[in-house]
Amino acid sequence: MCGIVGILGSQPVAHDLIDALRRLEYRGYDSAGIATVENGHLERRRAEGKLRNLEQRIGEDPLKGKTGIGHTRWATHGKPTETNAHPHMSEKVSVVHNGIIENFRSLREELTAKGHVFDSDTDTEAVVHLITEELSRADDPIEAVSEALQKLEGAFALGIVFAGHDDLMIAARRGSPLAIGHGDDAMYLGSDAIALAPFTNKITYLEEGDMAVLTRKGAEIFDAEGEKVERPAVISQASSLLVDKGNHRHFMAKEIHEQPEVISHTLSHYIDMAEGRVDYPDLGLDLSDLSRITISACGTAYYAGLVGKYWIEKYARVPVEIDVASELRYREAPLPKDGLALFISQSGETADTLAVLRYCKEQGQRIASIVNVRTSTIARESDVILPTLAGPEIGVASTKAFTCQLAALAGLTLLIGRARGTISPELEQELVQGLLEVPRHMAEVMADEAQYEKLAHDLSKARDVLYLGRGINYPLALEGALKLKEISYIHAEGYAAGELKHGPIALIDENVPVIVVAPSDDLHDKTVSNVQEVAARGGKIILISNGDEDSAGCELMAHIRVPDAHPFTNPLLYAVPIQLIAYHTAVQMGTDVDQPRNLAKSVTVE
Repeated sequence: MCGIVGILGSQPVAHDLIDALRRLEYRGYDSAGIATVENGHLERRRAEGKLRNLEQRIGEDPLKGKTGIGHTRWATHGKPTETNAHPHMSEKVSVVHNGIIENFRSLREELTAKGHVFDSDTDTEAVVHLITEELSRADDPIEAVSEALQKLEGAFALGIVFAGHDDLMIAARRGSPLAIGHGDDAMYLGSDAIALAPFTNKITYLEEGDMAVLTRKGAEIFDAEGEKVERPAVISQASSLLVDKGNHRHFMAKEIHEQPEVISHTLSHYIDMAEGRVDYPDLGLDLSDLSRITISACGTAYYAGLVGKYWIEKYARVPVEIDVASELRYREAPLPKDGLALFISQSGETADTLAVLRYCKEQGQRIASIVNVRTSTIARESDVILPTLAGPEIGVASTKAFTCQLAALAGLTLLIGRARGTISPELEQELVQGLLEVPRHMAEVMADEAQYEKLAHDLSKARDVLYLGRGINYPLALEGALKLKEISYIHAEGYAAGELKHGPIALIDENVPVIVVAPSDDLHDKTVSNVQEVAARGGKIILISNGDEDSAGCELMAHIRVPDAHPFTNPLLYAVPIQLIAYHTAVQMGTDVDQPRNLAKSVTVE
């Protein structure tokens, strides 16, 4: 994940910016840079690779400004070059940015037509020129940023400084986290509190849609409607050496809320946004001639693979064999010559998955792995690594790693479909655009947590809970049930909705909540018919859908509305409500959310 820092200080800030960025190295990065305000103008230093390269650059050509911003970047839009490294700037403004600007192409075309010259391949530079354009109309940075924000689409976090304004920094959050640090005649900005730990422990976390105006005396914060608001300052327990929970009660909650940001990074790693197409490493196979793909994983990663099966078979028209690793390993399944075997693991150390990988390699398969740890054993023994840029996941119950796995699988589907001619360039652009909108929609899903807290009060009294879904929503029903049982210890089962009449319906009575994943897709009407069967037997129905309450045709215990989005992206979006349901139910029951009993983060034994 990219990292943002900012300092309004009383001494030159370059050294402290580097120090803060070093505390964000755990997120991973491939370039870094800082910009400061000096004698009324902006100065910048950037470098590819590790922070030591940036330090060397600054040692050779020092920065003396007392106001500055810094950034560590995972390559998203454009290659990991110095030209694409942050901060990006014009003569008037410099910006660091996490996330995705969905409409950067249209902004770029509009601004180029007005005479702006772009130097990089990034979406961030569109923000720079947009604010610069607004400044040409009214020489007021606060007004210019406010106007620019109204024209941006996407999920993002921004840190902004201005030429001629040594005592000003503006921050904005929409989907990606940002924290403000309070010092003595100094103010700080960071994408998490760890970066600020050496300077201050008094932290204010921006909320969704906030814009903050920082000076050395403090911060004024405005909400999404432009109204001035107060956000509490808290004493952070963050250590400069440890990942912390931020303003969340548990790591799981923090990791759920990080999803718009980490999904942005994972998608951008695999998508050429300027061209509207996926850009994956060479898998070493003729994808147009694939006869079968074999997927294997365990637990939540297996459910991600099951979603991938639906995607790949529908859009790329390749048969997919999927099995849990512990089963595939021992049944010695026959594998096609020169086939593709795909393995999914958060840790990259899962024992059963690693054993199957080795079996498939012995059978002459090309090995690709979707992993969150590039240095893991599974990654090292694979022919091709497809990384998920989720960052460290501390909570045992996987959340952001799961959705990042889905993001990598979605892009892989487009790659294979394009190679086989089943996805046209026009359809690829349509599906890519749908994926780029996911972080924004995720942030919308998380905006109202009160409904989940209310629902959790009732669910915590249940002994049994059923989850239903059809088609690609069936794996989400399985994942929802797994999440609930593993952290709340309530017995839960996920079923294909069409299987309801083949046994599970016997379990339904007025004491059994039934959670139904039912977006308004081509299977919605059939799912609704199953909902009505549940209602006829007194079951309590919780509907997760982008449709209205009336679409179920019966009384509901609760209706969780998900934003309208491209149907291709539904698995990514609908993962968030099922995570929040499980989380808040577990909190209501007082269980150890981050370290549930009998479970481990990485299963390295059979």
